Amino acid sequence: MPDLHQWGAFLLASLLFIQLPGPSLLFTIGRALTVGRRDALLSVVGNGAGLFVQVVLVAVGLGAVVAASATAYTLVKVVGAVYVVHLGIQAVRHRADARRALETAATGAVDAPAPTAVSALRVGALVGLTNPKTLVFFVAFLPQFTDQTAGTTGLQVAVLGLAFAAMAVVSDSVWALAASRARAWFARRPARLDRLGATGGVMMIGLGTSMLVADR
Repeated sequence: MPDLHQWGAFLLASLLFIQLPGPSLLFTIGRALTVGRRDALLSVVGNGAGLFVQVVLVAVGLGAVVAASATAYTLVKVVGAVYVVHLGIQAVRHRADARRALETAATGAVDAPAPTAVSALRVGALVGLTNPKTLVFFVAFLPQFTDQTAGTTGLQVAVLGLAFAAMAVVSDSVWALAASRARAWFARRPARLDRLGATGGVMMIGLGTSMLVADR
């Protein structure tokens, strides 16, 4: 397994990488602004699970194939980008839902059921699984922090990836809570939520578009 020096270098590199604005972070903020705290936090957990699936694929060698193949890499990137754009469009289209929910709660009327926890987890998992930024990071950097003499490189990569996913969940949760507090402030005047929901949707559309046109 990695020694203390390798662990220290890995944790520092991971912390810096996680804080860089990328698909997961911007997606988390966008979800917090559009669907609220609970679903944003569930999306964060799902995203972490998707990242760990990437790690498992890298550990068994499939991640390296995707990173090396222009076709496979492009497919992963396009799927993730199109899905994020779709979520952004839906957020813009349904930007008034949060305001209506608040108004319904105030009047005691019955509204449509909220999205299920499974749905929020699934959304986050798909974004995490198709995030090309972390896939390349895992392929390029995780092996550098392993003990090549131990003969268990795949297992070491999986352990490092699990640690990375856990750090990402904690960090993104903090961002989600901060963004949801901003959303709650807007909720004091429900009409503001229309603009806020549209802003979060536009943010996700921009994120998906940038993922789509970004170079390798």
